[in-house]
Amino acid sequence: MAHRLLVLGCKTLREGVVVSAVFFAAAILLFLAARHVVPQVAHLPQVVTLLALVLIVLAPVVLISTFLLSVLPGAREKLDKCEH
Repeated sequence: MAHRLLVLGCKTLREGVVVSAVFFAAAILLFLAARHVVPQVAHLPQVVTLLALVLIVLAPVVLISTFLLSVLPGAREKLDKCEH
């Protein structure tokens, strides 16, 4: 099953980039929400900020792992068929 997770294709490459961008945008929105919208109740702004920090860390992790999968041996043949 782990081998199936490492399969990289055109769709998987695009999905990795999109997920990374969504994580980054969501983190920015959560930072702004924690600052301006979330009420000061039961440490709620800190919880929202922590979630934003997790997303801001995961965004480059997803992007870097997608890149590393694309440079594995054998990935070039699969990616040559992609539309650029």
